Amino acid sequence: MTTETTTTDLHAFTETWREWHRAQEARLATPHGFLAITGLHWLDDRPQRFPDAPGAWHTGPEGVVVDLDEGEELVVDGTPVRGEHRFGVLPERGGVDAVWGDAVIEVAKRGGQDIVRPRHPDAPLRTAFTGTPAYAPDPRWAVTGRYIPFATPRPTTVGAAVEGLEHVYDAPGRVEFELDGRPLSLTAFPGHGAGRLMVLFTDATSGVTTYAANRSLALDPPAADGTVVLDFNRATNLPCAYTDLATCPLPPAENRLPVAIEAGQKIPRERGGS
Repeated sequence: MTTETTTTDLHAFTETWREWHRAQEARLATPHGFLAITGLHWLDDRPQRFPDAPGAWHTGPEGVVVDLDEGEELVVDGTPVRGEHRFGVLPERGGVDAVWGDAVIEVAKRGGQDIVRPRHPDAPLRTAFTGTPAYAPDPRWAVTGRYIPFATPRPTTVGAAVEGLEHVYDAPGRVEFELDGRPLSLTAFPGHGAGRLMVLFTDATSGVTTYAANRSLALDPPAADGTVVLDFNRATNLPCAYTDLATCPLPPAENRLPVAIEAGQKIPRERGGS
C-alpha cells in the first residue's frame, strides 16, 4: 500500500468517525434526551407529587396511574388526557413518553420498578452541554473478532448505576478477539436492531481517562462465519456518565478488560473530564 493510499484511507476513516461522533452528540443533546432529565422518581402505592411533573402518581399490581388536577393535561400517544389516567403494566426496559407542554414525562420500568423521569428542554445540563471529549480515531482499535453463540441465551444479571438496582439480559453469546496478540473475550447482549449486538465493558482506562462504571460498544450483525468487527473508536458513554438520574447497567464481571482501550469517548466534562 502506498503512502498516498494510506493517507487517503486514514482521512476517510477519520471523517467517517467524525460523522458518527457528531450524530452521537446530536442524539444526546436532543430537547428530550438524557441531558434534559430533571428528576428520577420511584413510584410505590402512595400517591406522590413531583415539582417537575403534573399530577399525583402511584403504581401497583395494575400498573402506573396518574391523577391530574383540574386544568392539567398530558398528551399520551397523541391523545389529550385529563383526570385519572392509567398507563397499565409496563414491560421491563419499556415505557411511555407523555407530553406536558414543552416537556416529556417518561413513565418507565427499570429493574422491576416503575419510575417517572421528566425531561425538560431547558434543563441546565442540556443547555450547558458543549460536547464529549474523545480519543482521536485510530484504525488500530478497529479489530476483527469472532462471535460464538451460546447453545441457548444465558440470563445474565448485572448491577446498575443506581445502588440496589439490577438488570437482567439474555446474553446470546460472546465475542472473542485479540489486542496486541492478547486473547480477550466479551459477553454480548442483544443490540438495537435485528441481529445486532451490544457489549458493556470497562478497561484499564476506566476511572482514569474514561468513565469509571462502563462504556458501550454497538456491533453490526456477525457474518455467517461469525466474523464481527469491534471498532473501539466508537465506544460510547452511557447516560449515567453525564447524570445521576440514569439507571444504566454495569458490565458483567467477565467484561472488565485487563488492557487499556485508549479509544472512544472519554470522561464527560460534566464529570470533570477534559
